[in-house]
Amino acid sequence: MSRIGNKHIVIPAGVTVEQNGNTITVKGPKGQLEYTYNAELNVEVNGTELVVTRPTDGKFHRTIHGTTRALINNMVVGVSNGFEKVLEIIGTGYRAQLQGKVLVINAGYSHPVNLEIPEGLTVTVPSPTEVRVSGCDKQLVGQFAANVRIIRKPEPYKGKGIRYQGEYVRRKEGKKAK
Repeated sequence: MSRIGNKHIVIPAGVTVEQNGNTITVKGPKGQLEYTYNAELNVEVNGTELVVTRPTDGKFHRTIHGTTRALINNMVVGVSNGFEKVLEIIGTGYRAQLQGKVLVINAGYSHPVNLEIPEGLTVTVPSPTEVRVSGCDKQLVGQFAANVRIIRKPEPYKGKGIRYQGEYVRRKEGKKAK
């Protein structure tokens, strides 16, 4: 029995859900998202609730039931509230700046790293050591934030690098002099 899959999705005011075959479109104040789910699942829109049900208790149906419900719920939350990831840049001389649709990061390399901002994302740099990535697609926000973080992962000895806000980096002890 899927605990996630059996939960009903509450559709907030200002969000419209349209179903066309096995494609579901969610529109809201933050944008519009579309998802094509497996045709074997049943998705029903009842007023302000959306219910995902599976036809059998077979392994394949149990596998995709909760995932489909979670993806549709993320779409509803994304177009109503949106998602945001905040990254902190720690290190001497490490900084970020925005140049049009390109995020330029200086992270200790001999050259600055340029990242093209994908369509549908909003990236702001309130200070040179902070990057805010926001948008309505949870997967796109998380993937772009991970791409920024991988430029210079936080290292365990001095703690320098790019990390998520609130991320704990376990520190190691360096060499000891005798």
